[in-house]
Amino acid sequence: MENPVCAYVGLGSNLQSPQQQLEQALDALARIPGTRLLQASSLYRSAPMGPQDQPDYLNAVAALETTLTPHELLDQLQSIETAQGRVRGATRWGARTLDLDLLLYGNETINNERLVVPHPGMKERSFVLYPLYEIAPGLLLPSGETLASLLDNCPREGLKVLP
Repeated sequence: MENPVCAYVGLGSNLQSPQQQLEQALDALARIPGTRLLQASSLYRSAPMGPQDQPDYLNAVAALETTLTPHELLDQLQSIETAQGRVRGATRWGARTLDLDLLLYGNETINNERLVVPHPGMKERSFVLYPLYEIAPGLLLPSGETLASLLDNCPREGLKVLP
């Protein structure tokens, strides 16, 4: 690969066999052209962020090495979501078969109508920070903050690692 970038992707599911959804998604991430799956965290169970009348989520974070641009990678992630039955509805934070979020793309900061990186909510989300810390404990964010310092201000809130 020429000039590969390390990107981190958050995975989440709470419908149609969430553990199987995440395993299939990791397989699909490994097959993205110009991309290599470097590592994936354990699976974590978390309460839903939005409406509470939905099942708990399973979450994970994957590290990818890619030569794709951020928008090409986003296209691939959305294609995987669609292939696994994701329906983009009007309900924000509603139940879903699969959610793939581009959390970080190298040390880049991106803010346009299609993509915001670093992911805008990641600093407050235990189900993102703890799995990310598991696979990249020394990570420095584009803002200069350490991942460890973000964890200091983010309680686990019932987040559980699956055995």
